[in-house]
Amino acid sequence: MLVDAVLEHEPGRRLVAVKNVTVNEEFFQGHFPGAPLLPAVLMVESLSQVAAILVRDGETTPQTRVYLRGVNGAKFRRQVVPGDRLRLEITLGRRRGGVAFVQAAAYAGEQLATECELVLGVVADRTSIHPSANVHPSATIGPGTSIGPHATVGPHVVLGAGCRIGASSVIEGWTQIGDGTEVYPFASIGLSPQDLKYKGEPTRLVIGKNNVFREFVTIHRGTGGGGGVTTIGDRNVFMAYVHVAHDCHVGNNTIFGNMATLGGHVHVEDFANISAGSGVHQFCRVGRYAFIGGYSVVTKDALPYARTVGNRARIYGLNTIGLIRRGFSNDVITRLKRTFRYLLQSKLNTSSALQHIEADDTLACSDVQYLVDFIRHSERGVILRRATRKSEDLPPDD
Repeated sequence: MLVDAVLEHEPGRRLVAVKNVTVNEEFFQGHFPGAPLLPAVLMVESLSQVAAILVRDGETTPQTRVYLRGVNGAKFRRQVVPGDRLRLEITLGRRRGGVAFVQAAAYAGEQLATECELVLGVVADRTSIHPSANVHPSATIGPGTSIGPHATVGPHVVLGAGCRIGASSVIEGWTQIGDGTEVYPFASIGLSPQDLKYKGEPTRLVIGKNNVFREFVTIHRGTGGGGGVTTIGDRNVFMAYVHVAHDCHVGNNTIFGNMATLGGHVHVEDFANISAGSGVHQFCRVGRYAFIGGYSVVTKDALPYARTVGNRARIYGLNTIGLIRRGFSNDVITRLKRTFRYLLQSKLNTSSALQHIEADDTLACSDVQYLVDFIRHSERGVILRRATRKSEDLPPDD
């Protein structure tokens, strides 16, 4: 703040404040060496801060934000040097919608130092923090965010605009959450990982926009040995009691059913669906558009576009209905079906099947190539065990 005290105050009309200019202020070190002067831009900033106090008086929303939009007719009549006591006088002029015009003048003693008209933007910020919430002063809270009763927000947390933080939820650690994200009551976001090798190092959790974390969800930040960061993309839904462990990386538009669990270092790619009660082992990958059936145990990489179900999980073919819902063309679905026949129904081993797939020009498309690359780059191996049950016993195609 570049305002030290308010001397006179007529609400909605006029405000007079003072700024004591002292030689120990840091900007004097570079402006100018040997001849210190208060920079003109900081003179305008002082006047703008006083004007913001006056404009906010008439607002009904306590979180209203005032910002400088323009400066008209600025004249700098006198240099301001250390030892001066600036008298900052602000008079509110006309108001037009979200724009306020104020007349501003700064006096050093009896001499006019600066005069101008300030154009201020006024934005009603609907940020709401419940009085019982424990929000650290160092936390960054985006405009329009609401924080419910007894919620806790730690000192290193950054919340984007328009977030909703539910009652008794906890957001801690070096955690960044994007705009429009909803955290429901009793969720726990960004706490220390459940890894015995973790020694308190400042690792991170980075969450994108428009995610939903339902009741009792737990998301842990990364570890120093695992890359130092857990990441979650945009538009994901985490239903009640979901757990995402340290150093996981979740893409966009995924859905996690109730109590789904990811071990550490798991990668879940875009549009994957992990159903209720399922667990994914550490260091596994779940390919994009994959469907993991309820209460499955995934110990190897789950193929993209496929239905993987069971304990231990087996593959039930292409997730046809899910791909149709996501807008895949009939041509691409047909190519993927034929690709899965090579992988699951032929007598070929995996390497030979991949060679035949790549040599078959009728299968050539980006989705098939992605599937092939996913298998080739697997470190834990992929789930290619076929189900043995009869077709009428298969789980529904979803």
